[in-house]
Amino acid sequence: MTASDRPPAAPEWVRRPANLASAVTAELVERVVRGVHPPGTSLPAEPVLCESFSVSRTVVREAVKLLQAKGLVQVRQGAGTVVNPASMWNMLDELVLAAVIAEDETSAVLDDLVVTRRLLESDMALVAARTASRAVVDRLGALVDLMDELVGEPDAYREQDLAFHDTIMQVSGNRLARGVVRALESQVVNTARYVGPSERALCVESNKGHRRVYERIAAGDSGGAAKAMFDHITEAWLARRPESGDPGRLER
Repeated sequence: MTASDRPPAAPEWVRRPANLASAVTAELVERVVRGVHPPGTSLPAEPVLCESFSVSRTVVREAVKLLQAKGLVQVRQGAGTVVNPASMWNMLDELVLAAVIAEDETSAVLDDLVVTRRLLESDMALVAARTASRAVVDRLGALVDLMDELVGEPDAYREQDLAFHDTIMQVSGNRLARGVVRALESQVVNTARYVGPSERALCVESNKGHRRVYERIAAGDSGGAAKAMFDHITEAWLARRPESGDPGRLER
């Protein structure tokens, strides 16, 4: 068979995942966040979107519903599908958050994420200091000791780092706060700008913060545990934070 006899390659959208509405939604989320469709403007008309993505009206309508659920657009009589201001976007939605982080050149969104983590995890550490059993305290101590041994292995260290924080969140009993932190972290745990450089010295300093948190929880010092967690999250982020932007949000 010659090249001229071969059928044309399928359009990109045909080769995408089976759930076309989700694929169209993901692309439109990125376009809105990038400013291709700025707030206050309307998305292209339904027939235009159908042709652009090589999908049916049913797929486009489902995608618009998903965009509405994410707070990105609203359908207005006579105006079509209008893009909402960023203040209305659901920042806990994984597609929205991932797209916003990808477009953030100043680290402002990552700063906000760290501030949110800090508030929630400080409170959970406070509760954990009141409620942690001997077994939980022993586990936290074992994790801190293990991380001391892994400071030269960033990937293995990071895995235990996550386990340390999650143990505290679980023992606090605040499932909602833990869910928010885990949702936020899932979007950035593999992002180079958030994770920062893989340096032994950074792991060493970070684990000093973990040890202070562990010691306050072991002592049943709720206020001290909250402060230790607040300081640890702040200091760890400032040590690895990109230079772009103003870290003023992190000031106490």
